[in-house]
Amino acid sequence: MGANGEPPGPPGIDRPPGIVPVPFEVRSRTGETADTVTLDLAPRERRGPLSFRPGQFNMLYVYGVGEAAISISGDPAAPDRYLHTVRAAGKVSLALSEAAPGGVVGVRGPYGTGWPVRESAGRDVVLVAGGLGLPPLRPALYEILRERSKYGRVELIYGAKTPKDLVYYAEIQGWRQRSDLRFQTTVDTAGRDWYGDVGLVTARLPDVRIEPANTVAFLCGPEIMMKLTAKALVARGVPADAIWLSMERNMKCAVGLCGHCQFGPSFVCRHGPVFRYREIAPFLAVREV
Repeated sequence: MGANGEPPGPPGIDRPPGIVPVPFEVRSRTGETADTVTLDLAPRERRGPLSFRPGQFNMLYVYGVGEAAISISGDPAAPDRYLHTVRAAGKVSLALSEAAPGGVVGVRGPYGTGWPVRESAGRDVVLVAGGLGLPPLRPALYEILRERSKYGRVELIYGAKTPKDLVYYAEIQGWRQRSDLRFQTTVDTAGRDWYGDVGLVTARLPDVRIEPANTVAFLCGPEIMMKLTAKALVARGVPADAIWLSMERNMKCAVGLCGHCQFGPSFVCRHGPVFRYREIAPFLAVREV
């Protein structure tokens, strides 16, 4: 049975939770960059553990403004809260980014498919994030590092426009110190005070130390970045069905009714947002999709 006592949906597709937002309180608000914050949300009324799979998203509703799909960016092992990293890019995300501790945000979900973290045990794992693509990948990284001995090499490549656009900066420093995680950061442009790499994330792929045939890759970021990264990984020898992309886009209802997120024959909110590259590669080449 489902979390609400309902029968499960077809394999690979979650039966949607209720469509009425549940009031959550903003426990804290952490600034990540000039226009990006992380909100720590907890239900105003106790309703049991908050479970989610890495890669899933919530619909966050600002009363009187609207709602938006935001990936859950916290630790799946922390069942008392949801973390969401939000960039102020529109009226809803702006209102969310300005939410103050003690304020109320409506929450629906979690929705969608997740990263195949447990299924990837025994393989090398490459995570590639571009722009605000790191928050949806962070829960998967948490799970992998918690069960680190079950995986082969683990590499994370993170690209941003400038050093000031890097999120989770303090946490990144801790990841850099780990001997069991190889972490590369690159930016599009930087000043003289930046000592890291400059360039596209794809330029870092030849340096990845993996066994391609036994590798799984998780990609999240702008579609062009994911498309080029996936092609580069396939050329390197990584199987196309072992590459996964998060295609979060244009989601309005999150339950497959409005049609805003249709992607080829799929609805991103119901069949995604995480897709296998082999299944969606033909649609990435079509501009109108």
